[in-house]
Amino acid sequence: MNMVANIFEAERTKLISLCYRMLGERAEAEDAVQDTWLKWSAADIDKIDNPSAWLRRVATNIAIDTLRSAHRKREIYVGPWLPEPLIQPDAHEPVYHFELAQECGLALLWAMERLTEKERAAFILREVFDASYSELATTLGATEAACRQLVSRSQKKLQDTGPRFDATPEQVAELSARFFSAIMAEDFDTALSLLTPDTIALSDGGAKRRAARRPLLGGNEIMQVFRALYEKAKSEEGWTSQMSMVNARPAILYYRFGQLDSVTTLVPDQNGTIAWIYIMRNPDKLGVSNQSGY
Repeated sequence: MNMVANIFEAERTKLISLCYRMLGERAEAEDAVQDTWLKWSAADIDKIDNPSAWLRRVATNIAIDTLRSAHRKREIYVGPWLPEPLIQPDAHEPVYHFELAQECGLALLWAMERLTEKERAAFILREVFDASYSELATTLGATEAACRQLVSRSQKKLQDTGPRFDATPEQVAELSARFFSAIMAEDFDTALSLLTPDTIALSDGGAKRRAARRPLLGGNEIMQVFRALYEKAKSEEGWTSQMSMVNARPAILYYRFGQLDSVTTLVPDQNGTIAWIYIMRNPDKLGVSNQSGY
């Protein structure tokens, strides 16, 4: 490869991480990085003092434009829209080109949907890539003071969402084991005790698989649905499950006759009970070719 390609390839994983955090979907992140490459390959790199910052700026603005279009599509999306999970083949094997991206938890990706495009970009560049406010100003076409306000507003909005973003994989695994073991043992009172009136459960079927068309709020409503799902699974053949790593956090994968049906993960609150449950059933986001069936 020539120097132009070598410089870009050295930055690709970081750019993928940036664009995945901005967009919450794998294919869109890859497309944004490809568009960044097209601009980079046409640029006069001899005039670019800081290639890393230049590539981040271009990728960020491509992602902002993509996100604006995506928001319009998500307004008519059937049911809750959830970010696409990055499912690791095993606990020690990263998703190709998404090694850094998968460090971003699904709860944080979901919470960032509440941010404006520029708030999201400012937060990611500052918190993840340690970009200076001078770089933020150049990237976002704003003053440094305005960029400080963007970062501050984004942090406040994220703090108010409920889920913890600092829960360790061990904490998630322990809480998941307690919750799902209680359901499998039909100890529904214990499972309910791990939920609170403020717990929220979201499921994304993309209109292709059965899923709740609205968020489930509170332990009683959530347990009613989980109990019904458990009873349904007991009466059907072919169901299996396994623990896996999804976005670097433990999650439960459910299969029907060997085909991935859903990914479920949760996030604790500050008290160690469940704050947020994520259930992905949209086959497009699970890489499942057979999109029929409920």
